Amino acid sequence: MIQRSSASGRAPPVRVKAAKGRKTSSKRWLERQLNDPYVRAAKSEGYRSRAAFKLLEIDSKFHLLNRGTRVLDLGAAPGGWSQVAAAKIGSTGVVVAVDVLPMEPHAGVTVLQADIADPSTPAQLKEALGGSADVVLSDMAAPTTGHRATDHLRTMALLEAALDIAEDVLKPGGAFVGKVFQGGATGDLLARIKQHFREVKHVKPPASRPDSVELYLVATGFRG
Repeated sequence: MIQRSSASGRAPPVRVKAAKGRKTSSKRWLERQLNDPYVRAAKSEGYRSRAAFKLLEIDSKFHLLNRGTRVLDLGAAPGGWSQVAAAKIGSTGVVVAVDVLPMEPHAGVTVLQADIADPSTPAQLKEALGGSADVVLSDMAAPTTGHRATDHLRTMALLEAALDIAEDVLKPGGAFVGKVFQGGATGDLLARIKQHFREVKHVKPPASRPDSVELYLVATGFRG
């Protein structure tokens, strides 16, 4: 989705000087941010996060976000995915963004601050959607610990929580997109997803950093 410049025309990389009190890890993170073309593009195009390009790339492949679509965005803050969804579906569609964290309002998006683990939340979401959802999105991931096995299990728990919501609010034929880590959904969870959806794929959009272990599960054709 981003037009990359040729090697000869590429701007030289930004180097961050060491500063008193700044950790080496912080210096590396800042350099990565300053040199990331998706971070620069998100800023220039008005997206709240570089993650917006991940959804744009997923949608360019699967064509999930169409005019009039009802979209539920779980763990939506800061709102990059909701921005993309609102632009794609137009004024005849509905986007409901939910997160335990506060999120700045955005035109065409209904923002709810709620915990998806709360038993009362699904009813709130259905009311805000005005009916069943066509697409449920989840870019949720647990804070990383540096231990891949632990991070994978924690993110799978969030995926399962998002799937619980999706199975409750999706209409037949609907789609679900959720973040996973390297290895993807496996075992009983994958079997469950395949039972409820006609087609299940794992994808890594170009906007995912090459060194990132994240993948996205895209499940379409919800059986109801």
